[in-house]
Amino acid sequence: MRTKVELRHLRYFTTVADTCHFGRAAKLLHMTQSTLSLAIRQLEDELGVSLLTRTTRQVRLTPAGEFFLTEAQRILRGVDLGIRSVRLIGDGRLGLVRIGFTGMSALLYLSTIIQAVKRRLPKAKVEIHDDLASSSQCDRLRDDTMDIGMLHPPFAGDGLETKVIASEPLIVVMRADHRLAGRPVVLMSDLRDEDFVSYREADPAVDQAVARGCSDAGFTPRDGHRASSTAALLALVAGGLGVGVVPASARALPIPGIAFRDLTGVPPVQLALAWRKAQTAPMMSAVLAVLDEICPGPRPPAAGYGRPAGPAGARPAARSTAARAR
Repeated sequence: MRTKVELRHLRYFTTVADTCHFGRAAKLLHMTQSTLSLAIRQLEDELGVSLLTRTTRQVRLTPAGEFFLTEAQRILRGVDLGIRSVRLIGDGRLGLVRIGFTGMSALLYLSTIIQAVKRRLPKAKVEIHDDLASSSQCDRLRDDTMDIGMLHPPFAGDGLETKVIASEPLIVVMRADHRLAGRPVVLMSDLRDEDFVSYREADPAVDQAVARGCSDAGFTPRDGHRASSTAALLALVAGGLGVGVVPASARALPIPGIAFRDLTGVPPVQLALAWRKAQTAPMMSAVLAVLDEICPGPRPPAAGYGRPAGPAGARPAARSTAARAR
């Protein structure tokens, strides 16, 4: 048979146990002493054991009452914690949000986003999925295994909302002893006879920009080796397997033996936030509001610009040598 003990019985009993006095307990509970006494009797009858010994002068816990007090307090703490947590979830201040990054966007924004979310939503848990290609992020967003992505548009398919937050130039990376390494700025046409090290998993934005730049320069890029990440691509370039065209934020990766140079004749790529359409989770709305503040939108790059704009609030970098010469 199920025991019919209600939460109110636990609160009544713990208050009596704390005060050891029915009169004071009844006053704290805003009820009459007789009603409280009856409720405790009902609790004892339901449990089939005496929890309190009562005299005209004092109220004391029985051994069973001491044990039950510990359990009742534990249950009430759990209930109170659950109520507080539900309210925080409803307000969008508690929960899990899963954020994905391309390899280089993590360098630009990851620390800024983590700090902002911790400051504004201290009870939120952020799960990071880093070094993911844009296509993989889109798949995870649609499969509901990720909530927000930082990726390069455009992408195929629908069901996602996006917000462009930055426009980043592409640069060329080569060995430090390459014939073009002595130039501050390289033209796309200078790469006509080079082998290209590219990404193993297609990045439509970078691939399209490189293809367009090569086409405008009158040649088709020679596909040499492919790398799984920007760090691997730089290592292959350092090994002499070709040149690479990468987002300008790759300058932050200190790979020995390579040189980064500004590249003209290739359009920049955009960086965007993406999330599922009709997103209704309060936590998601709260995190997106934080991201909207720290990632307000792209700034147009200066002519010949070869370094990333970085998170909102960062000082714009100086223009390249080619831009200053104009």
